[in-house]
Amino acid sequence: MTTPARAPLAARVLAILARDIARTDDELTAELGVSTGELSAAIGWLYHQGRADRCAGYLVATPSPAPQETPMTMPTRTGDPGALLDAALNCAAHGWHVFPIRPRAKKPPAFPDHNAATCTGTDPRCRSGHTGWEPRATTDPGRIRRAWAHTPYNIGIATGPSHLVVIDLDTPKPGQAPPPAWVQPGITSGADVLAALCERHGQPFPTATFTVRTGRGGLHLYFTTPPGIRLRNTAGDSPGGLGWLIDTRAHGGYVIAPASTITLPQGTGTYQVTNDHPPAPLPGWLATLLTTAHPTPPSLEGRSAHPGQVRDLDRYAATALKGESQRVRTAAPGARNRALNKAAYQLGRLVATGALPEGLARAELYAAASAHFDADPPLTPAEAHATITAALAAGQRHPRQITTRSAA
Repeated sequence: MTTPARAPLAARVLAILARDIARTDDELTAELGVSTGELSAAIGWLYHQGRADRCAGYLVATPSPAPQETPMTMPTRTGDPGALLDAALNCAAHGWHVFPIRPRAKKPPAFPDHNAATCTGTDPRCRSGHTGWEPRATTDPGRIRRAWAHTPYNIGIATGPSHLVVIDLDTPKPGQAPPPAWVQPGITSGADVLAALCERHGQPFPTATFTVRTGRGGLHLYFTTPPGIRLRNTAGDSPGGLGWLIDTRAHGGYVIAPASTITLPQGTGTYQVTNDHPPAPLPGWLATLLTTAHPTPPSLEGRSAHPGQVRDLDRYAATALKGESQRVRTAAPGARNRALNKAAYQLGRLVATGALPEGLARAELYAAASAHFDADPPLTPAEAHATITAALAAGQRHPRQITTRSAA
C-alpha cells in the first residue's frame, strides 16, 4: 500500500461514511488523494456489494439489515442530569455496566475519589478492602438513579463486565504526525489505519455494529467479546496494539457512553450514536491480531550485548527506538515528562552517531508522548515538543560510544 492506486479505497470510503454520514465525490477524491477514475472503481465495487448508494447527489453507506435485537437507541438530550440518567439506564438495560465520570470529563471516575494507595477504608464500599471503579460499575437501576439524581455525571461503560470490546478510532491531535510505518497516502486517522488493516487481511470494514462518534470526532466500534478469550486494553501501535490511533478497550478498561459531553483543550464535543445496530461479535481476524503475542522490545538498559558492542547496528537502533518510545507511552502520572526527557536524551546520543535519523526519533517520541495529551493533568503538545527538542540536542552533545563486531 505505497501508492493511492494500491490503497484500500473501498474500505476507506466506508470509514469516511461511517464518520461523516454522506460525502460528495469531489469531497472524497480530495480527502483520499485519488483520481475520479480510481474513486469510481471503488464506488462501483461498493454498489456491487450493496454497501453504498446515492442520496441527493451524496454517497451514503447502505443501512445494514434491521437487526432482530432491540435497537441500541440512546436519548438525544444532553447536558442535564435527566438526560444522562436516561442514557445510563438505557446502557444498563442492555447489560452494560456503568459508573459515573466527572462532569464534562473523560477521567477520572467520580467514585471512588481515591486510589488503592490512599484508601483509608472509610468509604462504605471499601470496608473490606479498596473497591475501584470497575467492580462498582453496575446495571442496578436503583443505584444508577441515586448516582445521577442531582449531578450531570458523564457515563463510563466498564467494557470487561459488559462483555464488550470497543475499538477506538481516534483522530490526530494538533501537531501529531504518523509514525514512519503509517506515513502512507490517505492515512490520516485511526479509521484510515483500520481500513488499511481490513484491506491487508482481505476483510470488509466492520460497519454493521453499534457505533458512536466521540467528542473529538473519532469513532467507537462496539463488539461483543469472543467466547473463551480474555482480551485486555491496547494502545495504538505499542506492542499488542492494532496500529496508529487505534486503541481497544476490554477487561480493565472503559469507554465514555453516548450522551456524555467532554470539554478538553482541543474543544467541546458530545458522544453521539451513528449506528444503533446491536454490537456484532468481534471479527475473528481482529481477535487473532489482539491475541497474537508481541514481545515488548527492550530499552537501552539491560541488553545482553557487551556495553558499546552491537552485532547489528541497524537492529540495535530500531530496538532502542521502540524501547524508549514504550518507556514514554507507559510512564506513570507525575513521571511523564521525566520519562520523555530521558528517552529523548538516550536517542539523541544515538542520533549523534549517525545510527538513527533525528527526524525519525523526533516523530516516534512525539507519537509516544501523545498518549498523555488527554491525561489529567495532561502533558501538552507544546511541552512534549519543547522536551523532545531540548533533550535530543543534549544527547547529541554526548554521542554514545558504539563499536560493531562480527558474529562469533
